[in-house]
Amino acid sequence: MIDKEKERKRIGQRIADIRKEKGLTQLDIANKTGIQRCHVARIEAGLYSVGLDTLAMIGDAMDMNIDYVERGGE
Repeated sequence: MIDKEKERKRIGQRIADIRKEKGLTQLDIANKTGIQRCHVARIEAGLYSVGLDTLAMIGDAMDMNIDYVERGGE
């Protein structure tokens, strides 16, 4: 069984890592997606379960495929 809290944190950390590798700030992601910066922060901290539509918007903002974001490029 999947530990949902662990998965939220793993995906959030993956988003934060990719964002930083790309030299983007949370505000950059917020501006590109229309998601509030504080919401981006909660997603990255694993405090909010991100839906596929939101994950796709974040992936697009970072020029990444959502599968790469979610799975870590495995």
